[in-house]
Amino acid sequence: MAVCLAGVMAQTAFGSGNSGWAAAPRAPRNLAEFDALFQQVKNWGRWGANDQLGSANLLTDAKRKQAVALVKLGQSVSLSHDLMTDKADDNASPFGHTMLGGNSMDNYRVSYHGYAHSHIDGLCHILYKDQTYNGYPRAEVNTEKGCVKLGIDNLKQGVITRGILVDIPRLRGLPYLEPGTPIYVEDLEAWEKKAGIKIGTGDALLLRTGRWARREKVGPWAVGRNGAGFHASVAPWIKARGVAFVGSDAAQDVVPSMVEGIGLPVHTLLLTGLGINLLDNQDLESVAATAAKLNRWEFLLTIAPLAVTGGTGSPANILATF
Repeated sequence: MAVCLAGVMAQTAFGSGNSGWAAAPRAPRNLAEFDALFQQVKNWGRWGANDQLGSANLLTDAKRKQAVALVKLGQSVSLSHDLMTDKADDNASPFGHTMLGGNSMDNYRVSYHGYAHSHIDGLCHILYKDQTYNGYPRAEVNTEKGCVKLGIDNLKQGVITRGILVDIPRLRGLPYLEPGTPIYVEDLEAWEKKAGIKIGTGDALLLRTGRWARREKVGPWAVGRNGAGFHASVAPWIKARGVAFVGSDAAQDVVPSMVEGIGLPVHTLLLTGLGINLLDNQDLESVAATAAKLNRWEFLLTIAPLAVTGGTGSPANILATF
């Protein structure tokens, strides 16, 4: 479902003039304006015509060493939500767990894309105009046996980087954001000022909207039709800052999307345009509580996807270590 931007976006949604990023088209309201933004921000060819890693190329050895040096206490916090086995408005495909062989073995079954299970998206997961990240045609990538290019197995060695939590409910003095709340560049920069931190090259940006806190309070709802998240206009800022990974407690996008004709503009801009692997449905409640207690909003982030050849993504138990 998508709605047209009305007067609510009369303001410029591209932040203040001191952000250090290039001038951009106005906040996209329709497919034509979205396409102009996509063409502006895309990283196709930036790391070569045959690149398979996208923005993961920004993770240098120096960045990994910087991230490891953030560990002061040795305290780790999981970002994975407990796998949900009951069908609900936000869980169309419950996790299946079956015991086998006299209870000494078991079988797992999961369709992890969607709005329930914590996972990482591979770069072949979303296409725009029948092309994946780096401009590969669908026919050259997606096959019945998996993704010939851009599969999640390209991250088999794992991800080690600096994670930064952006807690917008805390910024606004709220327990959680209401569904449909858009988050703009101004919000990101206000959080940086409050937290005394700056998001930079190679970082993993983790957006807390309070989705899981709200679910605990009021019960499940159709997050895919109505959820808080980024407005599409954040994409140039994310590119300019050199963000390598983006995650949230839902699927990053505000929904309805506020861009007429496209349901998941942020997913498309970041995954397909910028080549940023996305971390969907992360449970950021525990890490937010820990970060607030320590007054530390940066930490070592480690991601170890399953080494599925040609996979469009992977369930993942992502860890923050303080």
